[in-house]
Amino acid sequence: MNQKIRTEAVDHLFEAILSLKNKEECYIFFEDVCTINELLSLSQRYEVARMLREHRTYLDIAEKTGASTATISRVNRSLNYGNDGYDMVFARLNQKE
Repeated sequence: MNQKIRTEAVDHLFEAILSLKNKEECYIFFEDVCTINELLSLSQRYEVARMLREHRTYLDIAEKTGASTATISRVNRSLNYGNDGYDMVFARLNQKE
């Protein structure tokens, strides 16, 4: 894990996020914390990761999400060489279904 992001301020942000109780609270909090474009970018990356795990093609992903091939490639690199954060969340969400 990148030690540069492990700061007291990031800890406080994550503690705030973990205090949220439901989707509506997430909307309220993230609308205050992020710009609309930042939130849409985060959600786009998540959708790209989900579609990559479904073995969709770059072309299909780009068409469905509007993501550039550079963004798709960056997310793919995180899936293959990152900290497995996406897969951890995907596994938990699959268990809930």
